Parts: sequence; C-alpha cells; structure tokens
Amino acid sequence: MRNGTDAIFPLLNEILAGRPPTRDEIVRLLSLAEGSYAASIVRAAGNELTRRRFGGQTMLLQQIGVETFPCPADCKFCVFGESHSEFPRTRFGNDELAGHARHARGERDLFALFVMYMHTYDFDSLLETMSLLSRELAGGPRLVVNIGDFDEGQARALKAAGVSGAYHVRRMGEGVDTKIAPEQRLQTIRAIRAAGMDWYNCVEPVGPEHTPEELADQILLGREYGCFNHAAMRRVAVPGSPLTARGQITELRLAEITAVTALAMQGNANLASIAVHEPNALGLVSGANSLYAESGANPRDAAARTEEGRGYDLDACRRLFREAGFRVTPAE
Repeated sequence: MRNGTDAIFPLLNEILAGRPPTRDEIVRLLSLAEGSYAASIVRAAGNELTRRRFGGQTMLLQQIGVETFPCPADCKFCVFGESHSEFPRTRFGNDELAGHARHARGERDLFALFVMYMHTYDFDSLLETMSLLSRELAGGPRLVVNIGDFDEGQARALKAAGVSGAYHVRRMGEGVDTKIAPEQRLQTIRAIRAAGMDWYNCVEPVGPEHTPEELADQILLGREYGCFNHAAMRRVAVPGSPLTARGQITELRLAEITAVTALAMQGNANLASIAVHEPNALGLVSGANSLYAESGANPRDAAARTEEGRGYDLDACRRLFREAGFRVTPAE
C-alpha cells in the first residue's frame, strides 16, 4: 500500500459512480499530504468528475469591485478592514459601470458579470444601479451581486431588477476573524435560495491553520443549501492585514481542496461549475472548470485597481483554460 492509496481507490470509485461522500470521508480526503501519491489521485479524480459532469465546458466569470472605504465588517484577511485599511473612499460612477456592462455584453463566452460592493451599502441606490446594468447587459452575461447581508424581500427586489444570483459565503473564521455573525451569513444564503436566485459559494479564505474538519464543514454547506457554483480560494497574505503572519497555503494544497470540493458536490443537482481562486492552471486540472477575472477593488490586493495588480483579465483566464486542455471559444 502506497501512503494509503490502495484504500483511497475504492472510495474514489464509489464517488465517481455517483455516491456523495460523507463528512468523515471528506475529512479523510482532505487529510492527505498535499505532495503525496494519494493526494495526486484525489486531484485526478476531481478533474475526471468535473470534466465528465460538465462535458468539458468552462464557466468564465468577471467581477468589478465598485468601491473602497474602511469597512466596519473589519475582516482580518481583507485590505479594507476599518482597523487596518489605508484605502481612501472611492466609487465607480454609474456611467463607468454602464461602460463595463456594455463591454461585458460583447464577450460571447462570459457567463456572468459580478458587481462587488463593501459589506455596508445603500440598498435603494444599489437597486437603481442594478436595474441600469441589467438593461445594459440585456442579451449578454448574467448579472450577479457580491454584497453584504440582505433579507428575502431584498433578494426578490434584486431578482426583479434583473439580478440572477449572488455570491455569498459564511467565511472561514466568520465571527472571529470578522465582525459578522455566522448565522447572519446563513440567513442571507437562505434568502438567496428562497428568492430563486443562483447562489455562488466558496471555501474561503483558506489559511494554513484551517483543519480538514473545518474545510469539510465549509464544503458541505454548499451541498446542504444547493449552491449553483462552488469554489475554493486561499487567503492571500497581503502586507498590512492582520492575518499576514499566518502565511498562506500552496497552490498544490488549494488544488487538493478544489478536487475534494468537486467530489463532495455529488448529490447537488443545482451545481453548474467549480471555480478555483485566484486563477491557476493546477486547480483547472484538479476539478475546477470556472475562473474569475477581476477589475476595480479587490480585498486581496493592495493596488487600488486590481487589473494593475493581482487581478487576471478575461484573456488571461482564457489562456489558462486552454493550457489546462479545455475547449475555449474567444469572444469576437
């Protein structure tokens, strides 16, 4: 037996045949040493499952960070936390956002445009902007929000304004590394689902201190509530943020978590794709078929506009898809 690999094969074969893994089995898969032969088999299984499940198709996503200011959610992993942020107050105007939307409408392979606000926001103003962007995107990509918590009535209002889904996560360390109650995040997730919106979820932000048990619980939330898109994202050690000293996991470990996330989503009939973030080729051969391009504000970037820093643009994401062996049709 090679590092337990002989015992892993039967489990992976059952999962690939359609049986959702239990929490204990997910913990077991996440406990493998990232550079081991057994872990490489898990990554291969995630890759096989995703390509088979989605017919080799990719999902290209784009996010615009609309504004910056010291945020009262005070997340210790985010450059905008009010206790440590050095960012001034900035905001894209509606005319600039409308221009982004018109450009996105011309990207034939772009599935959705995400608009990200800070945790606190004026809902009426946001709703007006979403209505504008929905009109600009007509016939093009879907419109998705990444915003602070909201209730079911607000979710239904967003949907009526043309918003198809929301990215919302009960993050790793929620309530400890943030000032947001975990239950508040879950209430919003329930509101998203009750309103009939697509729910985009993620295992994030993963750091070296997070245990296989914590990761398994985060993964399984997506199966419990039926997420539309699941993902894995590592915490970036941005200089100046309080959690920088804890370091960050390798892309190899992130790929392992991505693979287990893909395998664990057996039994989630709502799932449309698996993302890895930030974009990387190793994740795309370990169970991911979705990437996010980014512009504007980015909670993992010290640059005011992430397209000038860490952010990948659409063409860079397309290149990664191709290098990982996916079929990609560029926008004309």
